[in-house]
Formats: sequence, C-alpha cells, structure tokens
Amino acid sequence: MKTMSLEERIARRAFLKKLGAASTAAMMAGEPRLYGATETSDKHEVVNPAPRADACILIWLAGGMAAPETFDPKRYLPFEKGLEVDKILSTFPAIDTAVDGLKISAGLENIAGVMDRATLIRSHVQPDLGSILHSRHQYHWHTGYVPPVTVAAPHLGAWMAKVLGPRNPVMPPFINIGQRIEGVGEQEELKAFTTAGFFGSEFGPFNLPYPEDAVQAVRPPEGMEPGRFANRYQFYKKLVDQNPHREFLSDYQQESMLRSFDNAHRLLGSKEKDAFDLELEPKEVRERYDTGRFGRGCLLARRLVEAGARFIEVTTEYVPFLHWDTHENGHETAKGMKAEIDRPIAQLILDLEERGMLDRTLVIIASEFSRDMLIEGVPGSTARDQSRAKSETLQEMKHYGLHRHFTGGTSVVMFGGGMKRGFVYGATADERPLVAVENPVSISDLHATIYNAMGISPKLFYEIEKRPFYTTQDGKGQAVMELFA
Repeated sequence: MKTMSLEERIARRAFLKKLGAASTAAMMAGEPRLYGATETSDKHEVVNPAPRADACILIWLAGGMAAPETFDPKRYLPFEKGLEVDKILSTFPAIDTAVDGLKISAGLENIAGVMDRATLIRSHVQPDLGSILHSRHQYHWHTGYVPPVTVAAPHLGAWMAKVLGPRNPVMPPFINIGQRIEGVGEQEELKAFTTAGFFGSEFGPFNLPYPEDAVQAVRPPEGMEPGRFANRYQFYKKLVDQNPHREFLSDYQQESMLRSFDNAHRLLGSKEKDAFDLELEPKEVRERYDTGRFGRGCLLARRLVEAGARFIEVTTEYVPFLHWDTHENGHETAKGMKAEIDRPIAQLILDLEERGMLDRTLVIIASEFSRDMLIEGVPGSTARDQSRAKSETLQEMKHYGLHRHFTGGTSVVMFGGGMKRGFVYGATADERPLVAVENPVSISDLHATIYNAMGISPKLFYEIEKRPFYTTQDGKGQAVMELFA
C-alpha cells in the first residue's frame, strides 16, 4: 500500500487546518443574501435559465476512474511479461455501443446498450492541484472552488437544495448514498466538502452510507410508541437549543440547525419514508441492481427521486487505495469495479425512462480525475514526474493497469436533463500524453452546464460576510450549450 511522504503529511495538516478555520467561520456566519432572478446587485442582474430538469443524480466514481479503461478507450495491449510500459494506453479492448461508431471499454456492456440516451464528454479537464490530490480534487469538483477557501463552500447538492428548494417538502432535498464519513482514513477531508457550508444544516446531506439500512434512518427505534418518540424528539431539540456551544453559532445557523431537526421529524411521520425501504421492491428488481452496495444505492436513488428528492449522490465510496484508487493491481481492480457499476447504472437509466422520468432527471457519471499508465515505486514514476524511462517493462500482473493520477483528459457521461442523445463532445489525443485536444471543459464550465439544466444561473451569488460567493468560481462558468438538445 502506498504511504504518504513527509511533505504530503505536512501539506495535509495545513490543508485541514485551513478547512477547519473556514468551517468555524461558516458556523458564525449570518444569513447569506441571495442575488437571484429578480434581484440586482450594483454589478449586474442575474437571470436564471428555464429548468430542463427537476432532479439530479450524481454517480460519483470516487478515487479516479481511468478514462482509457472506461469511456475513452485507446490502443489496447494485453498483459505480456517484458512489455514496455510506455506502450500501454488501455488494458481492456474497446466494444461497440448502441451508437454507431462509438466505442467504450469492455466490461461496460450494459452501459454500452444505453449510450444512445447519453451525452459523453471526453474532454473534461482539471488543474494540477499538487499534493493531497484526492482531498483537494474531490473538494474542487464538488464545490467548484479550489481549496482552501476563506468560507466553507457549499456542495453542488446544497446549492440545488438552497436555490431550488425541495421538490417534495417532506423529502430531504440533498441525499448522499454510499459514502461513510467516519473510519475511511480521510474523514475530515470528506466532511470538508460533504456539507452545505455557509448555507446551514438544513441544506446539508442526509447521509445513507449503507443503502440496505436506509429504512432504519427514517424509523423510530423499534418498540418505541409514537407518543414516546415525539416526546424524546422534543427533549432532544431542547437540549440542542441549550447547547453551551451555541454561542459560537450565528442566529441564522442556530435556526437552520433546528429546522433540520424539524424536517427530519416530519419525514419520520410521513408515507414517503417507505421510499427508503428496498425490501418493498420486487425481488427480481432488487436482483437486477444488486451487484453490491453501489448497486443497491442506485436502486435507492431511483426510489428516492420518485418520491421527490431534488439531488442525490450515489458513490462507489472513496477509501484511500481501494475501489477506483488503483495504485496496484490496476487492471484487476478496474475489472471488478466495472462489474459493480455496469448493470446498476444501465438499469437506473432504463427504469427512469420506463417511468417517464429520464427527461426531467439529470444523471451524471463523473470522477475527480483520470489515470495514466505508470509503474509506481520506480524511478520516473511519481505523480509529479511526467517523464518515463522506455526501459521500464512489465514483470508482474499487479503492475498492469493505469495508476498515475491524470488531470489532462477525463470523461463525464450525462443522461436526461435536456442533454443530447447519442452525442460525443470533445476528444483526447490518441497517443500519450492523452490530454484533451478538442473542446476542453473545465470544472467551472461543467458546473455551469449542470446548473443551467437545473435552472440556476452560473452567475447567481449569495452575499456572505459582505462578499459575493457564486455558484461557479467568480461567476465565470460558461454552460456548454452544444450539449443540450
């Protein structure tokens, strides 16, 4: 397993210290003032576009999904002892899809069958943020801001919850499925962006790390009478209200925290809580989705969006050196991950389409960056070193696969939400380095596109601490209008 260098550990501590300061400042911040479609600032008028979608599902392949192994296959070479590392671009062959001339990687046969409903971006790019790559890149992708920032930046889902409000007043507008916050090695880093930031607790995520146990989160404890549960809730609310640390919270943040408890209590007494119970699905439906925790998460997402959730993130979960974080045994790990995601994602698209919901639901498949071929632990193979020795050759299967973090060309797939069908945008080079060579799409522009689909201007901003804070960094994001039908 890869270990952090001393420099990386020092940088990590400094990063967390600055994030902690921003979080403390957010707790003390007052109510943010919106400049929206009907309000003006001294600088400009903000006009929100007409929404193409009512709900958004982000499928987050945490850890760095390698585009050449998934949605942007390149020249394939099978494993062979003595093969020069520099020649390896993809370790899986390409397969046909439902779109003539469009190929994706073997192992994604079910997704290949629904690519005629998709827009595929092959030219998403991220800046090189140096050390602590996953922490910083995940924060950047989810909030639109490069950390650290002086205020706690809201998550993409929190923006939708705050600006658009709930689709169903009983349902949490922002739900996070599949990611444990504690016990995964980077809990503080995950907490830093899995938050509503300065918007307040009521717009933060409802975390469901285990989809199969989601129903337990919306039920009173077993054996507890409804009246007794209501009394306990009121007592707990009183304790929160009398918390000695409340002096560090602004009035707005205190009220937001209490409203979040009210919202949770309302859900527990509603019929919508049944949407959290996967056992209510027919057995054959559960089996179509059930490739593991992620697959069950996709089924839960479908049920929750049907019940009125606004934004749902379903993740393969970020745990250092596991899942898509393929620093060793890259090929075999990617093979297993594709088996986990292929059927559930395709089934989610088919189910949404069958229910007449796909057009008004924006589904996004994304990751913090891509990966490139490099054997780690030998000269010329660090994440920062772009050189490679042509004398490097494969000796073991565990080195066959894409390992190095790569930000020059990443794939994003989008379904529904007004996007074109069977459409490919952008391209990466056919030879290394596999950087975007046509129509690069930055995180700000990708976010602007997502917000546009949901009816939010990329220039919309809230005033917090007498400063504007935009949906896209400095309000400069430009929606890629060529992606819309």
